[in-house]
Amino acid sequence: MIISEERIRRLATEFVFSASRSSGPGGQNVNKVNTRVELRFSIIASAFLLGHEKHKIQTKLKNRINLDGELILVAQSERSQWRNREKVTAKFFELIEKALTPTKRRIKTSPTFASRVKRLDNKKKISQKKQMRKLPDE
Repeated sequence: MIISEERIRRLATEFVFSASRSSGPGGQNVNKVNTRVELRFSIIASAFLLGHEKHKIQTKLKNRINLDGELILVAQSERSQWRNREKVTAKFFELIEKALTPTKRRIKTSPTFASRVKRLDNKKKISQKKQMRKLPDE
């Protein structure tokens, strides 16, 4: 399921960003600047998600959701707060899109004639190999 541009803009209004000191690259910059960005999105309180979408997101992303029903994502790989903010936003929409995409149902198929013959030949070879290990009867 591809999320529309308008829906992306609406969902982005519900983001809560916070910045803290990163443990990533940056040398002395790491000790001074808050480059780590944390995105919080309340799934329960969202006005732009439908009921079934909220339920689907909560079940598929349950490991990333806290007890308050907030989806929490963090980015700290970049040296600037702005790039980390872009990265965490992209990660959010990627996860939401993946969670809302319906899974394809598997179509049951039967084994082909060639695969059945191959399997039986393999069984015969293994059987012969084990027969060769036995001592001959006297």
